Amino acid sequence: MKKKELPFYYGWVIVAVGALSVFFSSPGQTFSVSIFIDFYIEEFGWSRSQISSFYSIATLVSGLSMPFVGDIIDKQGHRKATVIVAGLFGATLLWMSAIRAPWMILIGFLFIRMFGQGSLTLIPSVLIPQWFEKKRGRALSLISIGGVIGSALVPPLNNFLIQTYGLSIAWLFWAGLMLLVMLPAAALLIRNRPEDMGLQLDGVKPFESDETQRSSNEELVKKEKVKAWTLQEVKKTRTFWFLMYSSVVPALVNTAMVFHMVSIISGKGHNTAFAAYLLSTIALVQMGMTFVAGFVLEKVKVNIVKAWSFVLYVVVILLLTYAEHASLLIVFAVFQGIFIAFDGVSSNIIWADYYGRANLGKIRGVAMSAMVIGSALGPLPYGIAFDVLGGYKEILLASLILPILASIAMFISPAPTIADKKALGAE
Repeated sequence: MKKKELPFYYGWVIVAVGALSVFFSSPGQTFSVSIFIDFYIEEFGWSRSQISSFYSIATLVSGLSMPFVGDIIDKQGHRKATVIVAGLFGATLLWMSAIRAPWMILIGFLFIRMFGQGSLTLIPSVLIPQWFEKKRGRALSLISIGGVIGSALVPPLNNFLIQTYGLSIAWLFWAGLMLLVMLPAAALLIRNRPEDMGLQLDGVKPFESDETQRSSNEELVKKEKVKAWTLQEVKKTRTFWFLMYSSVVPALVNTAMVFHMVSIISGKGHNTAFAAYLLSTIALVQMGMTFVAGFVLEKVKVNIVKAWSFVLYVVVILLLTYAEHASLLIVFAVFQGIFIAFDGVSSNIIWADYYGRANLGKIRGVAMSAMVIGSALGPLPYGIAFDVLGGYKEILLASLILPILASIAMFISPAPTIADKKALGAE
C-alpha cells in the first residue's frame, strides 16, 4: 500500500517545533533572568558586581560546552538531542525554584545558560538548514519568531509572577511548561533530515516530471557536496574567525545591556515596569522586522547585511548612552529590535550558506561557544563600572569599538569559494 503523502512539506512542521524550541529557551535567556536580578539582590543582599560575576562564570562554563553539544547533535541527531536537553532544562528550572543559598544560584545559572540560552537555540539553528536551502532565509526568520515572542512575553510575565506569587512559583511555572509541552513536542514531531522521510530539501520532488524542478534538485545536491566543509578546514580560513568575532560582539554587548537594563533605566529616572516595557518593545519590533530580514537575506549578500546592521548597532548604543526622555528610549528600543532581527536571522543563515550542512553541528557548536562566552564577558564589566563609577556611560562608550570593528570585518568577508576549499587541500 502506497504511503499517503502530506499535503504540505514536513519541513514547515520542523520550523514550528524549532520556533517552539527557541521560545522555550527564554527562561535561560538574559531578558528573562534580568527581571529576577534585582529581587535576588534585595533578598540575599549581594552587590550587583557579585551577582554579575556568578552569571558570567556560569555563562562562561556553559559556553565551553557548546562544541560538545554540537558534536552530539551531528552524531545522535536533533530529535534525541532536543528531548534530552528539554528534560534536563526542566529539571534545572525545578532546581531554580528551590534556591536558598548562593552556591545554588551559581549552579542554577550554569545549567539554565547551558540548556536554555545555549542548547535550545543551537539545535534548531542547525536543524532548519537540514530541511531548507532556497527558502532558508524565511524558514530561519520564522523560527526566530519563537525568540521574539519569548522576549516580548516573558519579561512582563516574569515580573507579574514574581510580584504576585514569588520567585519559586515563577520558576515552577516554566518548569511545568518545559516538561509538559516542549519535551513531548520534540519527541513526537522532530525528524532529523528530509531524507529520513523520503523527502528532499525545500520539498522538491526527486522524480518530478518538470525539468526545472529536477535540475533544481540536482543543483542543490551538487552545491551541498561542494560546501561540505569540515571544522578543521574552516578554522584555517580568515573568514571563519571574522564570523566568530561578529557573533561574539552582539552576544557580549546585548547580554550586558539587557542584564543591567533595569538598573540602566532606573538611573534615567524610570521604573522597572518601563524597563520591561522597553524589552517588550524591542521584541515586538524584532517580530515584524524578522520577516523583512528573512526576505532581504534571500536577495542581498549576507555579509553585507551583517555589516550594515553593525552600523545601526553603533547608533543603538549611542541612544542608550545619552537618551533620557521616554520617547528617545523607545526609539532606542525600536532600533535595537531592528538590529536584533537582522543580526539574528543573518547569523543563522551565514554558517550553512558558507560551509554547508554536513558538519554544521560541530561548526555551529564552536560558534555558539564563542557567543555564549561573549555573553559571559558582558555583564561583569558593566556591573563593576556601575559599582566603581556609579553609572554606565563610560562602559557603553567603550563598547562602541566592538561593532565598528565587526562591521569592517563583515564587509571584507564574502562567502568562501570552491577555489578557497581546494587551496586548503593543496596545503
